[in-house]
Amino acid sequence: MSEAKPYRISKELVAEAFKAVKANRGAGGVDGQSIKGFEENLDDNLYKIWNRMSSGCYFPPPVMLVEIPKEDGKVRALGIPTVADRVAQMVGKMTFEPLVEPIFHPDSYGYRPGKSALDAVGKARERCMRLDWVIDLDIKGFFDNLDHDLVLKSVKFHTDLKWIHLYVERWLKAPMQLADGTLKERNTGSPQGGVISPLLANLFMHYAFDEWMSREFHHVPFERYADDVVIHCVSLAQAKFVLEAVRKRLRECKLELHPDKTKIVYCKDDRRRGEFEPHSFDFLSYTFCPRSAKGRNGNLFMGFLPAISTKAAKEIREVIRSWELTTKRTTSTLQDLAELINPSVRGWVNYYGRFYRSKMMHLLEYLNLTLARWAKRKYKRFHREWKKAYRWLGRLAKKSPKLFAQWDYGVKPAAGQ
Repeated sequence: MSEAKPYRISKELVAEAFKAVKANRGAGGVDGQSIKGFEENLDDNLYKIWNRMSSGCYFPPPVMLVEIPKEDGKVRALGIPTVADRVAQMVGKMTFEPLVEPIFHPDSYGYRPGKSALDAVGKARERCMRLDWVIDLDIKGFFDNLDHDLVLKSVKFHTDLKWIHLYVERWLKAPMQLADGTLKERNTGSPQGGVISPLLANLFMHYAFDEWMSREFHHVPFERYADDVVIHCVSLAQAKFVLEAVRKRLRECKLELHPDKTKIVYCKDDRRRGEFEPHSFDFLSYTFCPRSAKGRNGNLFMGFLPAISTKAAKEIREVIRSWELTTKRTTSTLQDLAELINPSVRGWVNYYGRFYRSKMMHLLEYLNLTLARWAKRKYKRFHREWKKAYRWLGRLAKKSPKLFAQWDYGVKPAAGQ
């Protein structure tokens, strides 16, 4: 390579990176430029990224702070890069990921090609049937507290590409721009919202946790999705021992377990008669707890099973309310509402309907009731009694069972005369 372009980065890779960023969509960063705006001068914008990255003079702009309210009244801080920086980060990810993906643990599921959150939930379900105890780990401020030196050490161990070293360090240290425009320097952490952050987080946890567990407790299974971890143990004594060892290990890696949210859980079911608390935990928006289920022989039994969590169900109801069907959409047609509603319903059922499907389906009845209230407001003949509107929807569901996704899945209002 010439002195002017010391780093070998192809223009084709930059173009492929943009396609991936566009497919992922997302809002603009501190410069306010959207993906559509970036595309208006696409060739020039991609050339600038390539030219600066291959020359070693690419400096990422600040990431924009976006605060997402949490259920406990606190906020989750996201750092949103600009579209151009997301493209640059994608170039880094597409180059570096193939070098580290083969070494990752099979029970690391987060942000990995060919693996999903549902795979992790399914494996946790399988192991909860076999093993009596679970350690539910909660790492305090994981993305905010990743140690930069340890992250860079692990990156350098896997590649000698100097431009990867250079830009990973710059991405880690890019300042955060607050709502009032002031800049906040960052000495730890990798912002949630960054394209390369999940890969760096996985690499960090591979050495901080996955490989260490395989070495120190090779007989103790676990599932990890980014920083969300459950560990399965055969006894309470083993769970206590492993938990303290994990706590010490993460402290060595400059991470801390949340003292209130980390817990040991008893997987209570028909075969396990012990009276231990707690006997439920949440993992990837599923709640694992004792539930009634029907066996292959048709008999009922109590199993320790996952179903949509209370928190996730509450969030779905909030989304349904946010559509304001009974206040701002009374001029809409049924087809208009179907186009609004169906993509979300299909997404919910595809995710939350995988395990203990009946609970997810029961939740969709709330949507049918909301549609009945919409019909009550829209049509004068239903103004006095929403139940008539509900029965009318039931008759409509018989005639057009695919109009609304929940009807297509079998969640229909009761028809009547």
